[in-house]
Amino acid sequence: MTISPIKIGLLGLGTVGRGTYNVLRRNQTEITRRAGRGIEVAIIGVRDAAKARSLVGDAVPVTTDLTEVVGHPQIDIVVELIGGYEPARTLVLEAIRRGKHVVTANKAMLARHGNEIFEAARARGVMVAFEGAVAGGIPIIKALREGLTANRIEWIAGIINGTSNFILSEMRAKGLSFDTVLKQAQQLGYAEADPTFDIEGVDAAHKLTLLAAIAFGVPINFDAAYVEGISKLAAEDIRYAEQLGYRIKLLGITKRTAQGLELRVHPTLVPKDRLLASVEGAMNAVLVKGDAVGVTLYYGKGAGAEPTASAVVADLVDVTRMHTADPENHVPHLAFQPDAMAAVPWLGIEDTTSSYYFRMRVADQPGVLADIARILADERISIDAMFQREPSQGEHQTDIIMLTHDALERDVNVAMRRIEALPTVLAPVIRIRQEELL
Repeated sequence: MTISPIKIGLLGLGTVGRGTYNVLRRNQTEITRRAGRGIEVAIIGVRDAAKARSLVGDAVPVTTDLTEVVGHPQIDIVVELIGGYEPARTLVLEAIRRGKHVVTANKAMLARHGNEIFEAARARGVMVAFEGAVAGGIPIIKALREGLTANRIEWIAGIINGTSNFILSEMRAKGLSFDTVLKQAQQLGYAEADPTFDIEGVDAAHKLTLLAAIAFGVPINFDAAYVEGISKLAAEDIRYAEQLGYRIKLLGITKRTAQGLELRVHPTLVPKDRLLASVEGAMNAVLVKGDAVGVTLYYGKGAGAEPTASAVVADLVDVTRMHTADPENHVPHLAFQPDAMAAVPWLGIEDTTSSYYFRMRVADQPGVLADIARILADERISIDAMFQREPSQGEHQTDIIMLTHDALERDVNVAMRRIEALPTVLAPVIRIRQEELL
């Protein structure tokens, strides 16, 4: 008996939308063999119909009325790939209201409105799949939600923004400034004309928020994230870190602690011999520590047309397989049963503990180091390693570089303010957090 293809409506034909359309057409035989029935694009909703028709021809109806896609009576699954908060949220909720499953790669929408969307889907008995929302083609959502369900997840640390990782890789390899490499990234298409979400850590925080909810069985809470980007990093800090045996990466880190959950994105010193330190260019990688499995690594292309399309189509296959299943048998959106979500406190950044890198521009005179060491001791911060740059001939200032042992961020902030108040300290203290990732 031949089963008719499942019909999908595609919202958006940008980079990921085109990739999804092309992968579905090119691999339709393999996809049908895996899904048990065909998956067919029945209609495409876009802002520019002429441009869309130049890409897909007359093979698929194209409309500029996005609500026509959501309300199309033959559509079983709505694939939302337009991005942003609105109208994506409104369209997704309307699709759910009409009893249609949803596949999306929209991390910003889910980080802000995921709780509302998933509750609406649960009440209506439909699925919302979102593997493509985090780390492109890397199947990290499925790994956390299904593959690691035997584990109590202890922490996640990931390079989950390729633009920032490309910039840091180029700064380290070529000794270039941030501004110079950012311009190169824009010319190569790795960075948008407005790169704010990428370089200031917001994109990574959207993704990390979803990973944390799935890992720990808690509601999505983007407002709990501490977010710090890479735009203020200087080439000399990357160079000094290298001399100390570290590389600087923009990491998304979420941890389970006795006091609560951490959710933070910031530049981080990573020892050179750790797996994440060797991830270069625009690649992504995520480490997950489970109590039973230990540390596992997920690595691959975190963005781009077909890597992300790979995840979108995998979601389509999953939804197609489960299309007629009882909703009670669906895998929960956030891995845990909705009535078993935990109310665990989120820690502010001042309540987190880490080790630190400090760079201090100081006057080259006796007693400076002793004053700094005294302040650190007063604030219960111990020094792990230190070196002082040799000043050039005739230069009357230098850099002192320190690594500390673990300290409470609140104590570090107090110490930094006191150090900066010293008359021999000539510039704000540069502070970068450090993670061992063991």
